[in-house]
Amino acid sequence: MKKLITQGLITFSTFCFSQKNETYIKANALFLPIGMLNVGVEHGFSEHITGQADVFISPWKSFGGHQALFGIATIEGRYYFDQSFRHWYLGASIGFGIFNIQKWNYWKDDLYTTKEGESTPYRYDQLYQKGFSYMIGATTGYQFQIGNRWNMDIFLGVGSQQGYYKGYVEGLPETQDNRYDRVENWDKSGEVIPFKGGVMISYKL
Repeated sequence: MKKLITQGLITFSTFCFSQKNETYIKANALFLPIGMLNVGVEHGFSEHITGQADVFISPWKSFGGHQALFGIATIEGRYYFDQSFRHWYLGASIGFGIFNIQKWNYWKDDLYTTKEGESTPYRYDQLYQKGFSYMIGATTGYQFQIGNRWNMDIFLGVGSQQGYYKGYVEGLPETQDNRYDRVENWDKSGEVIPFKGGVMISYKL
């Protein structure tokens, strides 16, 4: 009986994990023209399930006059409705990022007012945020073959981002006394946003 169970487990494992053990390396063609690097690896575990790990790096200390320096790493599990690496899929993602950015809603020249309603002498476009965040969400996409070993993966991920940051003013030392947000430790923000997306060109190893 023990031998039969062992043989059954071996057969089941072989069936699940050896049917689609392909691996693709991939790069996001949407962000390469603006100098942002998003690369990853996707590996097949079964006929319908794959796993992906990727990093997204923006090296820009200033982009269009705004800070845009960040790095994000995510891992994701995907379920393909047809077969792995083919056609529609759903995925679940978790990610972690570090950043030194100016949030999009600070791209204006109005004077900044604190959450408590206190006026400051700083304009929104003088302010930036430095910290870290974590994300959890869902991804949907469509992947198809464009060559002998080449695929295209079009995708969008949406989820909850929780950010922890310290707010500083451009041109001033990054000290507690110079923080515009008047918070003693970490300021926090949380929102549901698109946190990944694009067009990945994939190559089968």
